Amino acid sequence: MYSDEELDAAISAGILSDQNVAGFRDFVATRRGHVDAPEHERFRLLTGFNDVFVSVCCGLILAAAAYLGGRAHPALGGLAVAAISWGLAEYFTRRLRLSLSSIVLLIGFAGGTLVAGLTGLFDLMGLEQARVQDIADAAGAIAGATVLAGVGAYAHWRRFMVPITVAAGSAIALAAVAALAVLAVPSLRDSMRVLVLIGGLVMFAIAMRWDSQDRARNTRRSDVAFWLHLSASPMIIHPVFSWVGANGAVQMVSPGLALATCIGTYLVIALVSLAIDRRAMLVSALAYVLYAMGQLFAMAGTAKEMNMALASLVIGSGLLLLSTQWEAARRLLVPHLPGGMREVLPVAR
Repeated sequence: MYSDEELDAAISAGILSDQNVAGFRDFVATRRGHVDAPEHERFRLLTGFNDVFVSVCCGLILAAAAYLGGRAHPALGGLAVAAISWGLAEYFTRRLRLSLSSIVLLIGFAGGTLVAGLTGLFDLMGLEQARVQDIADAAGAIAGATVLAGVGAYAHWRRFMVPITVAAGSAIALAAVAALAVLAVPSLRDSMRVLVLIGGLVMFAIAMRWDSQDRARNTRRSDVAFWLHLSASPMIIHPVFSWVGANGAVQMVSPGLALATCIGTYLVIALVSLAIDRRAMLVSALAYVLYAMGQLFAMAGTAKEMNMALASLVIGSGLLLLSTQWEAARRLLVPHLPGGMREVLPVAR
């Protein structure tokens, strides 16, 4: 009898392919007389408590390496963190397949590479980090550092295939493109929200590409798509809601229209989340819609100290109800979508 973890480990080791394992699981389910519904937002965060223990230890080692190396030079600290993260991943990721530890080590490697490249290029270009006030002044260094970190993320993916790596590498690549755009057209530094929104939409498209290759949600492609959606969501949500002042900033439209826009946007997000069978966008927009609902209760004359409590009650109850009726709602929504769209979405069960 083989566990799902052992089958996934066989995929990672190249012994079996994703298609073979998916076919095997379908065959076993059919032979037993049932087909399991796909798991919602399937991803593996913990392999066991030893995974937590190892993650804490790795975090302590990387923090110490960053501090000790950084005393000589920030770039040296970043390189030390990246090198140690890769070395530890050879055992804890490649051999033991510890999920949380693999995420910690990937973040350490990507972050260390980025910091090393950025601080090193700042020195080469004669820039002082504390005195850089305009992003356009540092665009060249940012572009070079992100390209270096992107190459490192790709090498890490080829070696270890940790699902979160694709999301991290995509985010780094988008940051590189944005930095190069600002370097070419400095006036774009005043349109960062637009660049972030475009980047989020690109990330969402990449996530849907991975999702469409695993509509049953039972291979590593689904895990990769999960992290891509989780990264894309705040990049899409923040610019949209900040434009109407839902983050407490100066509103660009009237308060009533801003509130209606926030709530309407959240309803659209809920429909998109249902269609693609991913909840990440709902969670990313939660803080904004809570603020909007609180303001709505304030306009209705509710006591100030009651606003957020009532907003939390309404939104929490609505989302909890949606969670219990998630599949039923998808069965109502998905059949009405265009045929080409339905072919790339998870099947409504």
